[in-house]
Amino acid sequence: MAKVYMTCGRICSGKSTYAQTLRQKHSAVILSVDEITLALFGQDAGEKHDDYVAAAEKYLYRKSVEIIETGISVVLDWGFWTRAEREEARQFYGAHGIAYEFHYLDIGEAEWHRRLEKRNAAVAAQQTDAYYVDDGLAAKFASIFEAPASDETDCRIISE
Repeated sequence: MAKVYMTCGRICSGKSTYAQTLRQKHSAVILSVDEITLALFGQDAGEKHDDYVAAAEKYLYRKSVEIIETGISVVLDWGFWTRAEREEARQFYGAHGIAYEFHYLDIGEAEWHRRLEKRNAAVAAQQTDAYYVDDGLAAKFASIFEAPASDETDCRIISE
């Protein structure tokens, strides 16, 4: 039976890499907000970025149901940074009778900073199309993220 796997974690915690593992393990399709917004706007979404992300998420929720109804599992590769976002996803898939799992990538502070530096270097060298995360953006994301309680996730992956 097809289901949806949702990756939860801070920016640059390894969600996209982990999503690939889930994709291979479950023969699933990855739906990524960053992939859509970067393809359409590059690094230049500016003040409209949050609006574009919200629109992409809304679209991907609908598309995920369509894909799951064909019998193919889906991996949602975005952060689910707040408890409210995670609850909204639970309610959405519950209302559609779709099985789901939350996978939380829990990353230590030092490792997170190391990965941010590595990613930013790769973006600057045009080796990846990920977002560049400056200090202001990192602080914004850090202030938004609410680590999930143990009863909110089905799987927790710890990276120190």
